[in-house]
Amino acid sequence: MILAIAAAVGILGGLAVLQFRGDNGRAVVESFAHAWKRGNYPAMYVTVDPVQRRSLPLSTFTAAYRRAATIATATGVSTGKLREVGDDWILPVRVHTRAFGIVNGTVRLRVTPGEQRYVRWSRTLTFPGLTPGASLSRHTRAPRRAPLLARDGRPLASSDGVPSDLGASTGITGDLGQATGARSRALVAAGFPADTAVGVSGLQQALDTRLLGQPGGTLLAGGRVLARSRPVPAAPVRTSLDPRIQRAAQTALGGQFGAVGVVKPSTGEVLGLAGIALDGAQPPGSTFKIMTVTAALESGIVSLRSQFPVKTGANVGGRFLANAHDEACGGDLTESFSKSCNSVFAPLGVKLGARRLVDVAQRFGFNQPPSIPGAKPDVIPPASEMPDPAEVGASAIGQGRVLATALGMARVGAVIATGGLRPQLTLLHGERPRLVRATSPKVAALVRGLMLAVVNGEGATGNSAAIQGQHVAGKTGTAELGGDQPNDAWFVAFAPASAPKLAVGVLVVNGGFGGETAAPIARDVLLAGLGGG
Repeated sequence: MILAIAAAVGILGGLAVLQFRGDNGRAVVESFAHAWKRGNYPAMYVTVDPVQRRSLPLSTFTAAYRRAATIATATGVSTGKLREVGDDWILPVRVHTRAFGIVNGTVRLRVTPGEQRYVRWSRTLTFPGLTPGASLSRHTRAPRRAPLLARDGRPLASSDGVPSDLGASTGITGDLGQATGARSRALVAAGFPADTAVGVSGLQQALDTRLLGQPGGTLLAGGRVLARSRPVPAAPVRTSLDPRIQRAAQTALGGQFGAVGVVKPSTGEVLGLAGIALDGAQPPGSTFKIMTVTAALESGIVSLRSQFPVKTGANVGGRFLANAHDEACGGDLTESFSKSCNSVFAPLGVKLGARRLVDVAQRFGFNQPPSIPGAKPDVIPPASEMPDPAEVGASAIGQGRVLATALGMARVGAVIATGGLRPQLTLLHGERPRLVRATSPKVAALVRGLMLAVVNGEGATGNSAAIQGQHVAGKTGTAELGGDQPNDAWFVAFAPASAPKLAVGVLVVNGGFGGETAAPIARDVLLAGLGGG
């Protein structure tokens, strides 16, 4: 508690200037200590002798404390009971740090004489234990990097980052390298030496913070040791990757430029990644219709009994959106979905409107920060940026400015597989599942039925994903990229449909049609995951 009266008497550079009167200096020292605990450097600054402040800008004062905190890897400061010693005050200070544990010490504060009291400041007040002329410094060491393990506990990479035979065969462990830019600054701020190897790709990058461990070293005030700590390696990191599924994904994708993402729907665990599954965002084409039809069913705009005219395309806002192969299609909702009729779903998107279309996409995980480091977000423009019916219609069929990754679309399939719950994706095995409601179980069940028809219906677009003895639910996608570029081929699937074990998203860049190129890849991955291949 401040024991004397403190009154604001003016403004200095936008800061209130306080005068501390009527005691032996305790009030101003307590104000200094209280502001330090809160990390409020401007409030500390106004306790400093005004004569000193003339040649000590606030920016210089603040930089001195921030530099000390960075060197010490400080995360917080607490202070103890003041003790008066002659003309000085001794303030116990406890600094909590990332690299050195808790550093205990004192600072000695002297106040100006007279009726108005202020702190006479020096750099010894930036950290406990500093003496005149001594600088705060550190020598730190990184521990050995933790090894990477597969889902079954077998090693994927050693503590030196070297892939095992199993890790090399999965092609996803990644490489180590030097941190640069903001990442390098964050590494040093956490107490690691600047040359510490970090993950620059694959699992090594995505799980870097868990693999690094805890740095250790020596914190010095001049030549005097203030604190010592030992580096502590992190425990081996057991990933969610299933080697069998991982190899199947890579083999099925082969030399094609694209991606495969595989998810366990009930937990969000990533079972397999191949190609650009994490960061290759492309227009998802008609796989987006999973979300469009969800919103249409939720709002009551359509039902399974709805009928649509048979057409080769639709004019939407002055833009003609054709069906794949310029096929004439329509009929009831099941047939329109299984044959992926743009002539049905583009106008349906306009009828829904931008707000409801964006809302359903966001519930399925679009426009959300990725839960896996290094992953690209799946995005759809805000409703306010889609006033044109043509863009709303294009977005409803996964075109326009809509972008998604194969892993993101695997999550979309997982929402339907779980009865409407969206899992938070993770690369770690055994984490507590985190699921949020994206749509109702009733609507999810209806969409599941539509996706079953895509794979099993006569003449449907996803027949090549069918597996004998298994019920596979899926959705094809063929995304136009403009100009003379071949289409992107997509497929989203989950199986077994009644009790899903895995959901798959497949993208083949410039691969043509989803049912012809992407669906067979999904089939091979599903076979491996279901124990049939």
